[in-house]
Amino acid sequence: MSHIEKQPASPENKELSAAIAAEGEKRREQLRHNIDKTGETSQENLENITHEAIEKASTIERAKEREQAPAPAERRHNTLSSKLQREASFASTMKEVQQQLSAPSRVFSKLIHNKTVEKVSDAVGSTVARPNAILSGSVVAFILTLGVYLLAKNLGYPLSGFETIGAFVFGWIIGLTYDFLRVMITGRTN
Repeated sequence: MSHIEKQPASPENKELSAAIAAEGEKRREQLRHNIDKTGETSQENLENITHEAIEKASTIERAKEREQAPAPAERRHNTLSSKLQREASFASTMKEVQQQLSAPSRVFSKLIHNKTVEKVSDAVGSTVARPNAILSGSVVAFILTLGVYLLAKNLGYPLSGFETIGAFVFGWIIGLTYDFLRVMITGRTN
């Protein structure tokens, strides 16, 4: 029973097959010589030699695969072409989807998917509009505004309307500080 899978004929596979056949023939000659020498046949010897031939064949096959591996320059070229393919695929998908939208939606979609708008949005989303900052701003705004409202109502002071905005900014700064310290300590952004 052979452990080697059959592959389509190619010059490399023919060379590999020839190398395997030559190694097998060499091992058979050794076996015949051993049989003539000892005068007895051994199934164990046959299995050992077959195993050795298969190992040698796999070594030759691995060496061929290493030779055929793409060079780093080729891998970079493949990365660039795949990036270009992804960009082309994204552009065609956006065009198809935008054709199915109504006119106002299409204009809005083209506006928000403009490269400049997307880059600005990503920059703002990764710095100013952090989820923890917005969440803490909202929670602190709710708690402080409620406290200031109850205190002002009991003491009879009028509210100016800035209380909620000020409390949100205060909570937002707390959230940004928390995010900054967490990233500095753990080194991870998520």
